[in-house]
Amino acid sequence: MPQAKRIGIVIKRDGTVVDYSRERIATAIYKATVSADAPNRRLADRMAAQVERALIATYALPASPSVEDVQDVVERILMSAKHIAIAKRYIIYRHERAMIRATRASAFEVTDNVPYRKIYDVLRWNMDHNCDSVDGLNRIIRAGDFPALVHAADQRYNDELKLAAQLIAEREEAVRLIIVAGPSSSGKTTTASKLEENLAKQKRRLKTINIDHYFFDLTTHPRDEFGDYDYETPQALDLALIDQHLKQLLAGHEVRTPHYDFQTGCRTLNVHPMHLKDNDILVIDSLHGLHDDMTSQVPDSMKFKLYIETLSQFRSANGPFMRWADTRLLRRMNRDKHFRNLSPLETLRHWHYVRRSELSYIIPFLRHADFIVNSALPYELPILRAHLFRMISAARRMHADDPHRLDAHIRANRIYELLQPIRMVTDETCIPDDSLLREFIGGSRYAGH
Repeated sequence: MPQAKRIGIVIKRDGTVVDYSRERIATAIYKATVSADAPNRRLADRMAAQVERALIATYALPASPSVEDVQDVVERILMSAKHIAIAKRYIIYRHERAMIRATRASAFEVTDNVPYRKIYDVLRWNMDHNCDSVDGLNRIIRAGDFPALVHAADQRYNDELKLAAQLIAEREEAVRLIIVAGPSSSGKTTTASKLEENLAKQKRRLKTINIDHYFFDLTTHPRDEFGDYDYETPQALDLALIDQHLKQLLAGHEVRTPHYDFQTGCRTLNVHPMHLKDNDILVIDSLHGLHDDMTSQVPDSMKFKLYIETLSQFRSANGPFMRWADTRLLRRMNRDKHFRNLSPLETLRHWHYVRRSELSYIIPFLRHADFIVNSALPYELPILRAHLFRMISAARRMHADDPHRLDAHIRANRIYELLQPIRMVTDETCIPDDSLLREFIGGSRYAGH
């Protein structure tokens, strides 16, 4: 008899895992019924059972939901069952917990992998420029001040990279390896290129090693029930070979890096010769650049670790702040559509792999960074709305009744509701070719880097 499907673990916000427990879900729902002045344990247990069935349909082993995934499903089940008052109390409780975490200000994340002091600065900048909400952004567009916002936001981002370059220059005798890491579509390519431009002014030459060529053959990657490959984990890369080559390069030896053919999904070893000159700094631009196994043989004193994330502090029309990951999802949907021959719908369906990998293998390493860059651009949402809104509207209807695509449906609904009240901008001429957004909408001067 085949083994019944089940949820094994849940990924917490700090990347650690805990055993899945339906009892925890039932308790949270029960607290919401108490808060709504209608305590009902039997209802909480019944709703928790429905939540579990919905989770199993999408996240049964070997998949694993995050805490946010579980909470999203709880909200959806309560709303679908017409328990509106209880759902609202659950949402309020969830928001209050997030606010409690947000008060734990520190230079780097301690509990939830959030650089609270940094995001406070981002919020202050957005408020000062009146672009921290849908209403504020729409007023800027109506007033014809959108180009000025583009210029100001790009200047803020460029100033952060200048500061990072200065910090590297202060350690110029020691630093031989710069790591530009961060989750998918955070803007690592443009950031690495701009960092190279800044350091070139200081007579330092950077040389990039292409980590994408170190993927294992695609046939070795597991596939899910839909035939989708999970290539988001660090284990999809030959970490041991990367580590070995880095050690050899920094010791002055020549190596021959592999070549990965993305059309066939096959790797060929010993193809591209590479070596460093005495004054060269090696650069890694990779999702998993801060993963310990990738650079274990390089002393920490030789590394400068830069972490990039879309720390968007932007309120949606109904009040809550936009999720950072949703900014990156929109970017990736558009980039995949234009440059990777993937439909935005395919990207949306694949996103649960991306988030699972980020929570387990990328975001927990934020605390080890030497510098954090905010790549969120307040002006990108009106642009991305013009590119994607019609498809997102269709996606939310397409998967409304598909229990196996519940995560895609929830995300499509959320970004639809975010984008719907934002005024669309179709004239992109005010966005310069060195803008980070060009990495995702086309026309970037760094496209060949």
